[in-house]
Amino acid sequence: MAEAVTAGGPSGKVVVRNIGLLLSGDLDRPVLDADTVVAVDGKIAAVGKAKDVDTSGAKLTVDAKGTTLAPGLIDSHVHPVFGDWTPRQSQLGWIDSFLNGGVTTMISAGEVHLPGRPKDIVGVKALAITAQRSFDAFRPGGVKVLAGAPVIEKGMVESDFAELAKAGVKLLGEIGLGSVKAGNEAKQMVAWARKHGIQSTIHTGGPSVPGSGYIDKDVVLEADADVIGHINGGHTALPLAQITCLCEGCARAIEIVHNGNELAGLHALRVAKELKQLHRVILGTDSPAGSGVQPLGILRMIALLSSVGETPAEQAFCFATGNTAKLRNLDSGLIRAGKAADFVFMDKAQHSAGSNILDSVRKGDLPGIGMVMIDGSVRVGRSRNTPPAEKVPEVVH
Repeated sequence: MAEAVTAGGPSGKVVVRNIGLLLSGDLDRPVLDADTVVAVDGKIAAVGKAKDVDTSGAKLTVDAKGTTLAPGLIDSHVHPVFGDWTPRQSQLGWIDSFLNGGVTTMISAGEVHLPGRPKDIVGVKALAITAQRSFDAFRPGGVKVLAGAPVIEKGMVESDFAELAKAGVKLLGEIGLGSVKAGNEAKQMVAWARKHGIQSTIHTGGPSVPGSGYIDKDVVLEADADVIGHINGGHTALPLAQITCLCEGCARAIEIVHNGNELAGLHALRVAKELKQLHRVILGTDSPAGSGVQPLGILRMIALLSSVGETPAEQAFCFATGNTAKLRNLDSGLIRAGKAADFVFMDKAQHSAGSNILDSVRKGDLPGIGMVMIDGSVRVGRSRNTPPAEKVPEVVH
Protein backbone atom coordinates (compact mmCIF):
# COMPACT_ATOMS: atom_id res chain seq x y z
CA MET A 1 0.00 0.00 0.00
CA ALA A 2 1.30 3.47 -0.88
CA GLU A 3 2.11 5.56 2.14
CA ALA A 4 -0.06 8.48 3.13
CA VAL A 5 1.24 11.98 2.55
CA THR A 6 0.91 14.70 5.15
CA ALA A 7 3.42 17.39 4.32
CA GLY A 8 6.70 17.26 2.47
CA GLY A 9 9.35 19.44 0.92
CA PRO A 10 9.34 20.60 -2.68
CA SER A 11 10.09 17.96 -5.30
CA GLY A 12 12.72 20.12 -7.00
CA LYS A 13 13.34 19.92 -10.73
CA VAL A 14 11.90 16.89 -12.50
CA VAL A 15 12.50 16.00 -16.14
CA VAL A 16 10.41 13.49 -18.08
CA ARG A 17 12.03 12.62 -21.41
CA ASN A 18 11.48 10.24 -24.34
CA ILE A 19 7.68 10.55 -24.23
CA GLY A 20 6.14 8.60 -27.09
CA LEU A 21 2.69 10.23 -27.06
CA LEU A 22 1.71 13.28 -25.03
CA LEU A 23 -2.01 13.63 -24.21
CA SER A 24 -2.70 17.19 -23.11
CA GLY A 25 -6.11 16.82 -21.45
CA ASP A 26 -7.33 19.74 -23.57
CA LEU A 27 -10.29 18.80 -25.75
CA ASP A 28 -9.38 21.50 -28.28
CA ARG A 29 -5.89 20.06 -28.71
CA PRO A 30 -5.77 16.60 -27.15
CA VAL A 31 -2.35 15.56 -28.54
CA LEU A 32 0.79 17.68 -28.20
CA ASP A 33 3.83 17.53 -30.46
CA ALA A 34 6.32 17.20 -27.63
CA ASP A 35 8.53 14.57 -26.04
CA THR A 36 9.73 16.28 -22.86
CA VAL A 37 8.08 17.78 -19.78
CA VAL A 38 9.92 19.72 -17.07
CA ALA A 39 8.41 20.36 -13.64
CA VAL A 40 9.74 22.43 -10.77
CA ASP A 41 8.48 22.02 -7.21
CA GLY A 42 5.35 20.20 -8.28
CA LYS A 43 4.33 22.51 -11.14
CA ILE A 44 4.88 22.07 -14.86
CA ALA A 45 7.52 24.52 -16.04
CA ALA A 46 8.00 23.57 -19.69
CA VAL A 47 6.55 21.28 -22.37
CA GLY A 48 8.24 20.71 -25.72
CA LYS A 49 10.97 18.98 -27.66
CA ALA A 50 14.08 17.98 -25.70
CA LYS A 51 16.27 20.33 -27.74
CA ASP A 52 14.07 23.30 -26.90
CA VAL A 53 13.72 22.99 -23.12
CA ASP A 54 16.20 23.25 -20.25
CA THR A 55 16.70 19.78 -18.79
CA SER A 56 19.88 20.54 -16.83
CA GLY A 57 20.16 20.22 -13.07
CA ALA A 58 17.30 17.77 -12.61
CA LYS A 59 16.82 16.28 -9.18
CA LEU A 60 14.82 13.45 -10.76
CA THR A 61 14.82 12.24 -14.36
CA VAL A 62 12.26 9.80 -15.74
CA ASP A 63 12.86 8.06 -19.06
CA ALA A 64 9.35 7.49 -20.42
CA LYS A 65 10.72 4.81 -22.77
CA GLY A 66 8.31 5.82 -25.52
CA THR A 67 5.20 5.41 -23.37
CA THR A 68 2.21 7.74 -23.29
CA LEU A 69 2.10 10.57 -20.76
CA ALA A 70 -1.28 12.02 -19.75
CA PRO A 71 -2.51 14.23 -16.92
CA GLY A 72 -3.45 12.32 -13.78
CA LEU A 73 -7.07 11.18 -13.98
CA ILE A 74 -9.75 12.98 -11.96
CA ASP A 75 -12.69 11.14 -10.42
CA SER A 76 -15.45 13.74 -10.22
CA HIS A 77 -17.76 11.71 -7.97
CA VAL A 78 -16.63 9.73 -4.91
CA HIS A 79 -18.02 9.22 -1.42
CA PRO A 80 -15.07 9.12 1.01
CA VAL A 81 -15.36 9.09 4.79
CA PHE A 82 -12.04 9.28 6.66
CA GLY A 83 -8.59 8.16 5.60
CA ASP A 84 -8.25 5.24 3.23
CA TRP A 85 -11.22 3.35 4.64
CA THR A 86 -14.79 3.03 3.42
CA PRO A 87 -17.50 1.70 5.74
CA ARG A 88 -19.77 1.21 2.70
CA GLN A 89 -17.81 -1.92 1.77
CA SER A 90 -15.75 -2.27 4.98
CA GLN A 91 -12.64 -1.91 2.85
CA LEU A 92 -9.20 -0.49 3.53
CA GLY A 93 -6.88 0.88 0.86
CA TRP A 94 -9.51 1.79 -1.74
CA ILE A 95 -7.96 5.19 -2.52
CA ASP A 96 -4.56 3.58 -2.98
CA SER A 97 -6.19 1.17 -5.44
CA PHE A 98 -7.62 4.11 -7.41
CA LEU A 99 -4.12 5.56 -7.52
CA ASN A 100 -3.05 2.33 -9.22
CA GLY A 101 -5.82 3.07 -11.73
CA GLY A 102 -4.25 6.42 -12.61
CA VAL A 103 -6.49 8.61 -10.42
CA THR A 104 -4.59 11.47 -8.80
CA THR A 105 -7.53 13.66 -7.73
CA MET A 106 -10.93 12.75 -6.25
CA ILE A 107 -13.89 15.05 -5.64
CA SER A 108 -16.35 14.23 -2.89
CA ALA A 109 -20.07 14.25 -3.61
CA GLY A 110 -20.77 13.95 0.11
CA GLU A 111 -19.44 11.90 3.02
CA VAL A 112 -22.78 10.10 3.14
CA HIS A 113 -21.54 6.68 4.23
CA LEU A 114 -20.30 7.78 7.65
CA PRO A 115 -22.07 5.54 10.20
CA GLY A 116 -24.54 7.70 12.08
CA ARG A 117 -24.05 10.63 9.70
CA PRO A 118 -25.47 13.73 11.44
CA LYS A 119 -28.48 15.34 9.79
CA ASP A 120 -29.01 18.29 12.10
CA ILE A 121 -27.61 21.55 10.76
CA VAL A 122 -24.83 21.89 13.35
CA GLY A 123 -23.75 18.30 12.71
CA VAL A 124 -23.92 18.71 8.92
CA LYS A 125 -21.55 21.66 9.08
CA ALA A 126 -19.27 20.01 11.61
CA LEU A 127 -18.87 16.87 9.49
CA ALA A 128 -18.14 18.88 6.34
CA ILE A 129 -15.49 21.01 8.02
CA THR A 130 -13.91 17.96 9.66
CA ALA A 131 -13.75 16.04 6.37
CA GLN A 132 -12.30 19.04 4.55
CA ARG A 133 -9.64 19.49 7.22
CA SER A 134 -8.86 15.78 7.42
CA PHE A 135 -8.23 15.17 3.73
CA ASP A 136 -6.44 18.48 3.30
CA ALA A 137 -3.90 17.34 5.89
CA PHE A 138 -3.77 13.62 5.07
CA ARG A 139 -3.53 12.37 1.49
CA PRO A 140 -3.70 8.58 1.11
CA GLY A 141 -0.99 7.58 -1.34
CA GLY A 142 -0.60 11.26 -2.20
CA VAL A 143 -4.02 11.37 -3.89
CA LYS A 144 -5.69 14.77 -3.67
CA VAL A 145 -9.09 14.09 -2.10
CA LEU A 146 -11.20 17.25 -2.21
CA ALA A 147 -13.65 16.46 0.57
CA GLY A 148 -15.99 18.20 2.97
CA ALA A 149 -19.19 18.23 0.91
CA PRO A 150 -22.22 18.77 3.17
CA VAL A 151 -25.50 17.11 2.26
CA ILE A 152 -27.91 20.00 2.64
CA GLU A 153 -30.93 19.69 4.91
CA LYS A 154 -34.12 21.64 5.41
CA GLY A 155 -33.74 24.69 7.61
CA MET A 156 -30.32 25.78 6.37
CA VAL A 157 -30.04 29.52 5.75
CA GLU A 158 -27.55 31.72 3.93
CA SER A 159 -25.40 32.27 7.01
CA ASP A 160 -24.78 28.51 7.18
CA PHE A 161 -23.26 28.57 3.68
CA ALA A 162 -21.25 31.67 4.53
CA GLU A 163 -19.89 29.89 7.61
CA LEU A 164 -18.99 26.80 5.62
CA ALA A 165 -17.22 28.83 2.95
CA LYS A 166 -15.27 30.80 5.54
CA ALA A 167 -14.12 27.50 7.06
CA GLY A 168 -12.76 26.30 3.69
CA VAL A 169 -15.65 24.18 2.40
CA LYS A 170 -15.90 24.49 -1.39
CA LEU A 171 -18.36 21.75 -2.35
CA LEU A 172 -21.92 20.65 -1.68
CA GLY A 173 -22.75 16.98 -1.46
CA GLU A 174 -25.36 15.57 -3.82
CA ILE A 175 -28.56 17.56 -3.45
CA GLY A 176 -31.33 15.04 -2.92
CA LEU A 177 -29.47 12.74 -0.54
CA GLY A 178 -30.79 14.78 2.38
CA SER A 179 -34.18 16.25 3.19
CA VAL A 180 -33.97 18.95 0.49
CA LYS A 181 -35.55 17.43 -2.62
CA ALA A 182 -37.89 20.08 -4.01
CA GLY A 183 -36.65 22.23 -6.87
CA ASN A 184 -37.51 25.58 -5.29
CA GLU A 185 -35.78 24.74 -1.99
CA ALA A 186 -32.72 23.45 -3.80
CA LYS A 187 -32.59 26.50 -6.10
CA GLN A 188 -32.37 28.86 -3.12
CA MET A 189 -29.61 26.88 -1.43
CA VAL A 190 -27.66 26.47 -4.67
CA ALA A 191 -27.80 30.24 -5.11
CA TRP A 192 -26.55 30.83 -1.56
CA ALA A 193 -23.75 28.31 -2.07
CA ARG A 194 -22.73 29.86 -5.40
CA LYS A 195 -22.73 33.35 -3.88
CA HIS A 196 -20.18 32.18 -1.31
CA GLY A 197 -17.98 30.26 -3.77
CA ILE A 198 -19.29 26.75 -3.07
CA GLN A 199 -19.87 24.47 -6.07
CA SER A 200 -22.97 22.28 -6.13
CA THR A 201 -23.89 18.84 -7.50
CA ILE A 202 -27.39 17.43 -7.73
CA HIS A 203 -28.42 13.77 -7.55
CA THR A 204 -30.17 12.59 -10.72
CA GLY A 205 -32.49 9.61 -11.12
CA GLY A 206 -33.83 7.11 -8.62
CA PRO A 207 -32.86 6.80 -4.95
CA SER A 208 -29.47 5.25 -4.24
CA VAL A 209 -29.40 5.02 -0.43
CA PRO A 210 -32.11 5.13 2.23
CA GLY A 211 -33.19 8.74 2.64
CA SER A 212 -32.40 9.78 -0.91
CA GLY A 213 -35.20 10.41 -3.38
CA TYR A 214 -36.19 10.41 -7.03
CA ILE A 215 -34.89 13.55 -8.70
CA ASP A 216 -36.31 14.18 -12.17
CA LYS A 217 -35.43 16.67 -14.89
CA ASP A 218 -37.79 19.36 -13.61
CA VAL A 219 -36.10 19.43 -10.20
CA VAL A 220 -32.63 19.38 -11.76
CA LEU A 221 -33.41 22.24 -14.12
CA GLU A 222 -35.05 24.35 -11.43
CA ALA A 223 -32.25 23.79 -8.91
CA ASP A 224 -29.63 24.78 -11.50
CA ALA A 225 -26.74 23.10 -9.69
CA ASP A 226 -23.28 23.39 -11.20
CA VAL A 227 -22.96 19.67 -11.92
CA ILE A 228 -25.70 17.32 -13.12
CA GLY A 229 -24.53 14.48 -10.90
CA HIS A 230 -24.48 11.01 -12.47
CA ILE A 231 -26.79 11.99 -15.33
CA ASN A 232 -26.87 8.27 -16.16
CA GLY A 233 -28.23 7.41 -12.73
CA GLY A 234 -26.74 6.18 -9.56
CA HIS A 235 -27.93 3.47 -10.15
CA THR A 236 -31.37 4.03 -11.72
CA ALA A 237 -31.38 6.50 -14.61
CA LEU A 238 -34.04 8.90 -15.79
CA PRO A 239 -35.82 8.10 -19.06
CA LEU A 240 -33.64 8.94 -22.06
CA ALA A 241 -35.99 11.72 -23.12
CA GLN A 242 -35.43 13.44 -19.78
CA ILE A 243 -31.66 13.07 -20.14
CA THR A 244 -31.93 14.75 -23.54
CA CYS A 245 -33.89 17.60 -21.94
CA LEU A 246 -31.22 18.04 -19.26
CA CYS A 247 -28.42 18.23 -21.81
CA GLU A 248 -30.36 20.68 -23.96
CA GLY A 249 -31.97 22.71 -21.19
CA CYS A 250 -28.93 24.00 -19.33
CA ALA A 251 -25.21 24.58 -19.71
CA ARG A 252 -24.06 22.74 -16.59
CA ALA A 253 -21.56 19.88 -16.37
CA ILE A 254 -22.78 16.52 -17.66
CA GLU A 255 -21.36 13.92 -15.27
CA ILE A 256 -21.32 10.31 -16.49
CA VAL A 257 -20.40 7.67 -13.90
CA HIS A 258 -19.27 4.07 -13.78
CA ASN A 259 -21.89 3.02 -11.21
CA GLY A 260 -24.77 4.05 -13.40
CA ASN A 261 -26.78 2.98 -16.42
CA GLU A 262 -24.38 2.46 -19.34
CA LEU A 263 -27.05 2.94 -22.01
CA ALA A 264 -28.06 6.24 -20.40
CA GLY A 265 -24.43 7.32 -20.20
CA LEU A 266 -23.86 6.61 -23.88
CA HIS A 267 -27.06 8.50 -24.69
CA ALA A 268 -25.87 11.55 -22.75
CA LEU A 269 -22.58 11.45 -24.62
CA ARG A 270 -24.41 11.21 -27.95
CA VAL A 271 -26.58 14.24 -27.13
CA ALA A 272 -23.53 16.24 -26.00
CA LYS A 273 -21.91 15.43 -29.35
CA GLU A 274 -24.97 16.54 -31.27
CA LEU A 275 -24.99 19.79 -29.31
CA LYS A 276 -21.26 20.19 -29.96
CA GLN A 277 -20.77 20.51 -26.22
CA LEU A 278 -18.36 17.70 -25.36
CA HIS A 279 -16.51 20.15 -23.09
CA ARG A 280 -19.36 19.68 -20.59
CA VAL A 281 -18.76 15.92 -20.21
CA ILE A 282 -16.93 14.82 -17.05
CA LEU A 283 -16.44 11.38 -15.51
CA GLY A 284 -16.81 9.83 -12.06
CA THR A 285 -17.24 6.43 -10.49
CA ASP A 286 -19.92 7.25 -7.87
CA SER A 287 -18.13 4.96 -5.46
CA PRO A 288 -17.76 3.48 -2.93
CA ALA A 289 -21.33 2.35 -3.37
CA GLY A 290 -23.50 -0.72 -3.24
CA SER A 291 -21.76 -1.86 -6.43
CA GLY A 292 -18.45 -1.79 -4.59
CA VAL A 293 -15.18 -0.01 -5.22
CA GLN A 294 -13.92 0.36 -8.80
CA PRO A 295 -10.18 1.14 -8.91
CA LEU A 296 -10.23 1.07 -12.73
CA GLY A 297 -13.65 2.71 -13.03
CA ILE A 298 -12.42 5.88 -14.74
CA LEU A 299 -10.31 3.92 -17.23
CA ARG A 300 -13.31 1.68 -17.93
CA MET A 301 -15.51 4.72 -18.60
CA ILE A 302 -12.90 6.10 -20.99
CA ALA A 303 -12.77 2.78 -22.86
CA LEU A 304 -16.58 2.49 -22.93
CA LEU A 305 -17.17 6.01 -24.24
CA SER A 306 -14.40 5.62 -26.80
CA SER A 307 -15.32 2.16 -28.08
CA VAL A 308 -19.09 1.85 -27.83
CA GLY A 309 -19.55 5.63 -27.74
CA GLU A 310 -17.47 6.02 -30.92
CA THR A 311 -15.32 8.83 -29.56
CA PRO A 312 -11.60 9.21 -30.32
CA ALA A 313 -9.67 7.88 -27.34
CA GLU A 314 -7.61 11.06 -27.02
CA GLN A 315 -10.87 13.00 -26.56
CA ALA A 316 -12.26 10.48 -24.06
CA PHE A 317 -9.19 10.98 -21.87
CA CYS A 318 -10.01 14.71 -21.80
CA PHE A 319 -13.36 13.95 -20.15
CA ALA A 320 -11.49 12.65 -17.09
CA THR A 321 -8.76 15.29 -17.07
CA GLY A 322 -8.98 18.76 -18.61
CA ASN A 323 -12.78 18.91 -18.84
CA THR A 324 -13.16 18.07 -15.16
CA ALA A 325 -10.34 20.38 -14.12
CA LYS A 326 -11.85 23.34 -15.97
CA LEU A 327 -15.39 22.77 -14.72
CA ARG A 328 -14.19 22.05 -11.17
CA ASN A 329 -11.70 24.95 -11.07
CA LEU A 330 -8.66 22.73 -10.42
CA ASP A 331 -5.00 23.45 -11.13
CA SER A 332 -4.49 19.95 -12.56
CA GLY A 333 -5.83 17.95 -15.51
CA LEU A 334 -3.79 19.66 -18.23
CA ILE A 335 -0.23 19.25 -19.49
CA ARG A 336 0.52 22.95 -19.55
CA ALA A 337 3.02 25.26 -17.89
CA GLY A 338 1.81 26.33 -14.45
CA LYS A 339 -0.41 23.32 -13.87
CA ALA A 340 0.18 20.62 -11.27
CA ALA A 341 2.73 17.97 -12.23
CA ASP A 342 0.25 15.08 -11.87
CA PHE A 343 1.05 12.46 -14.51
CA VAL A 344 0.04 8.96 -15.50
CA PHE A 345 2.34 6.93 -17.78
CA MET A 346 0.54 4.36 -19.91
CA ASP A 347 1.08 2.01 -22.80
CA LYS A 348 -0.90 -0.49 -24.79
CA ALA A 349 -1.67 -3.55 -22.69
CA GLN A 350 0.26 -6.66 -23.58
CA HIS A 351 -1.50 -8.70 -26.28
CA SER A 352 -4.14 -6.08 -27.00
CA ALA A 353 -5.50 -6.24 -30.55
CA GLY A 354 -4.95 -2.49 -30.91
CA SER A 355 -2.03 -1.23 -32.96
CA ASN A 356 -1.17 1.39 -30.32
CA ILE A 357 -2.57 2.69 -27.05
CA LEU A 358 -5.24 4.90 -28.65
CA ASP A 359 -6.34 2.16 -31.01
CA SER A 360 -6.46 -0.35 -28.15
CA VAL A 361 -8.69 1.92 -26.06
CA ARG A 362 -10.83 2.56 -29.14
CA LYS A 363 -11.24 -1.22 -29.34
CA GLY A 364 -12.38 -1.33 -25.70
CA ASP A 365 -9.17 -2.48 -23.99
CA LEU A 366 -7.77 -0.79 -20.90
CA PRO A 367 -4.24 0.61 -21.10
CA GLY A 368 -1.51 -0.64 -18.81
CA ILE A 369 -0.20 1.89 -16.31
CA GLY A 370 3.56 1.97 -15.74
CA MET A 371 3.89 4.89 -13.32
CA VAL A 372 1.90 7.62 -11.57
CA MET A 373 3.32 10.92 -10.35
CA ILE A 374 1.65 13.52 -8.13
CA ASP A 375 3.13 16.99 -7.70
CA GLY A 376 6.28 15.79 -9.41
CA SER A 377 6.85 12.82 -7.08
CA VAL A 378 6.60 9.19 -8.12
CA ARG A 379 3.76 7.60 -6.15
CA VAL A 380 3.52 4.14 -7.79
CA GLY A 381 5.39 2.24 -10.46
CA ARG A 382 3.84 -0.48 -12.58
CA SER A 383 0.19 -0.71 -11.55
CA ARG A 384 -0.93 -3.77 -9.64
CA ASN A 385 -4.46 -3.39 -11.04
CA THR A 386 -4.24 -2.69 -14.77
CA PRO A 387 -3.19 -5.26 -17.35
CA PRO A 388 0.60 -5.18 -17.79
CA ALA A 389 1.81 -2.53 -20.21
CA GLU A 390 4.06 -3.41 -23.12
CA LYS A 391 6.52 -0.68 -22.09
CA VAL A 392 7.04 1.05 -18.73
CA PRO A 393 9.00 4.18 -17.80
CA GLU A 394 12.16 4.10 -15.76
CA VAL A 395 13.56 6.44 -13.12
CA VAL A 396 17.07 7.26 -14.33
CA HIS A 397 18.20 9.18 -11.26
